[in-house]
Amino acid sequence: MMRMRNQESDRSPLYTQSQSGYPPKRDEVRLGPLSGRMLFTWLMLAGLILFFAPRKLTNKLQFTFVRIFGLPLSLSRSISFSSRSEPLATEVVSRGLYNRLQNHLANVTEQLQMEHQVVEVLSGLRNRFPLEGANLVCADVITTSIGAEHSKLIINRGENDGLAKDQFVLSDNSIVGTISDVSPRTARVRLFTDPDSKIAVKIGTVKTERLIHGNGNDSAKVKLLARKYKIRAGDKVMVRQKPGFLDAPIIIGVVAKCRTDDVNPSLWDVTVKPVCDIEKLQRVSVIIMNPSGT
Repeated sequence: MMRMRNQESDRSPLYTQSQSGYPPKRDEVRLGPLSGRMLFTWLMLAGLILFFAPRKLTNKLQFTFVRIFGLPLSLSRSISFSSRSEPLATEVVSRGLYNRLQNHLANVTEQLQMEHQVVEVLSGLRNRFPLEGANLVCADVITTSIGAEHSKLIINRGENDGLAKDQFVLSDNSIVGTISDVSPRTARVRLFTDPDSKIAVKIGTVKTERLIHGNGNDSAKVKLLARKYKIRAGDKVMVRQKPGFLDAPIIIGVVAKCRTDDVNPSLWDVTVKPVCDIEKLQRVSVIIMNPSGT
């Protein structure tokens, strides 16, 4: 019995409390059969051996490590790359296509609002889609004359193709003007920026209609609009329905500038810019409502 107690007393504990009562210092800690200093010495010797070992031996050790741990390392690398990978860049479209899509969106939005109003008033009745009974006659631009005094186009379609005065002309899903003169084979288009042009429009959420007057220099003006209406730059300007010529609102431009009128401070002076490049028009479409006469 005494011998067993002596054997237990000879064994050094894994962790001993110092006599002072404070936690033991690092040198006093025993790591199993090896002390901290002894472990550090062995690791230092192993590092020196690897440092001074021949290159062939270290290369073999490196290749062995890669063969053993290559698969886990490759998996972790692929996971890291996938987590840091950026999303794919969105497809880039041309400015012209972007403008056409924006104009189409504005037209559809306005038509949807109009249809909602019709449904509220005439619930249960069915109407045909906008421009359902219209015919679009495509035409090439022969000549362009744009300036401060006038803004006109000559196109290669005329009376023989069903064109008539005051019909609306489209480009890039937006109204650019109306037919001002027509011959059997050609027609003249008065752009809405022409000083003689007057078209009924609606701005933004304002329900009141006003006339848009051409201002020359690739712009137009909307006047006689009270300042009580909230108008701001970027608001859509829509052409209103005109029986026999247009059965749905279509965008014509956007508000470029809105300021107090110099003559009458109670009114707005609104400048409107086209939503397509009028100076570079090459093809247009003329809206012919009810071409069959129905």
